[in-house]
Amino acid sequence: MLKDLSAQSLFMGLLTAFVGFASSFAVVLQGLKGVGATDLEAASGLMALSLSMGVCGVVLSLVTRLPVSIAWSTPGAALLATAGVPEGGFPVAIGAFLVCGVLIVVAGLFRPLGRAVATIPAPLANAMLSGVILGLCFAPFKAIAFDPRLGLPILAAWAVVAAFKRLYAVPAALAAFALVIAFGVELPDGAMASWAASLAPPVELVMPAFTLPSLISIALPLFIVTMASQNIPGIAVLKVNHYNPMPGPLFAVTGLFSLFSAPFGGHAVNLAAITAAMCAGEDAHPDPKKRYWAAVVCSLGYVVFGLLAGAVTAFVSLAPPILIQAVAGLALIAAFSGSAVAAFKEVETREAAAVTFLITASGVSFGGISGAFWGLVAGGLMMALTALVRHRRDGQKR
Repeated sequence: MLKDLSAQSLFMGLLTAFVGFASSFAVVLQGLKGVGATDLEAASGLMALSLSMGVCGVVLSLVTRLPVSIAWSTPGAALLATAGVPEGGFPVAIGAFLVCGVLIVVAGLFRPLGRAVATIPAPLANAMLSGVILGLCFAPFKAIAFDPRLGLPILAAWAVVAAFKRLYAVPAALAAFALVIAFGVELPDGAMASWAASLAPPVELVMPAFTLPSLISIALPLFIVTMASQNIPGIAVLKVNHYNPMPGPLFAVTGLFSLFSAPFGGHAVNLAAITAAMCAGEDAHPDPKKRYWAAVVCSLGYVVFGLLAGAVTAFVSLAPPILIQAVAGLALIAAFSGSAVAAFKEVETREAAAVTFLITASGVSFGGISGAFWGLVAGGLMMALTALVRHRRDGQKR
């Protein structure tokens, strides 16, 4: 197997690890804090996710000899950022993460459930995702209103680099964020000493608690967006690059690693889509049979980043929260535009998608259950009603 390792795969793997971590870790931190995590618990969750997806990626890539890239659920983290702190705090969110992991395992082992998730209408799934993301996408512009000296450099770095190479736009915004903290934010006395002390890996075990509202408003929507927006597209990316894995076992393994990371604050790991395209493409190696090493190297990079999660989180906490929200929002702009276009593409389902999008984006909740779930339900009812009326009209014409 070592004979298959090449300099090309090594470089692409390292690049993929950097892009995968840097482009969305801000979303993860914001999501975990959105459901009540402290800085230490968020750092522990970031570390647990990084280690889980690193080890999972190594195992799956070496066993299957396929470039199987693993990532944390970025759409899931965006969902958490807008879900609000559940009654009972972060332990209740941990319970929901565990249930989500179980559902992913069952979806992989029990084919009918996996097929049921796959049959959720794509316009509604995309509408829910775009509604979840919308709030964070406002953050870059709110950061400019908060302080143009701090927010504008982050947005400008993203825009300029995106005009040339979209892949590096968010890392560029992250670099601008680091410079803004270093030179534009007045740090409290002892801040750097405190940051240096955070280099030790953070570990915070949280005992889970379970409530019905959190299972419906967090676990179920998290499961749906993870499957519909990450796992299923991840399989599609591999197939586009002429790989034919068995989806079920891959889903089940990611669910198991989600269960491992949940007690330490991790929400979910899953098959990657964007970074999967980097590892599975020709840039990773001319020979498709040797590209799996790019995914292995990428996964090892995630392990290293995970061990530094405490330092990353401590550095981020030195800045006003709106700035890290701005970076997270920039990381989600591409996902928002893609999901919004897909949601409203078909004329027949446009009204149903709009209902799902608006209810989800409004952030309203009923009975302690978040708008993401109710948006999906309302959109489904609207779609069913529209189909029924259309069917009756067609019958009358005959």
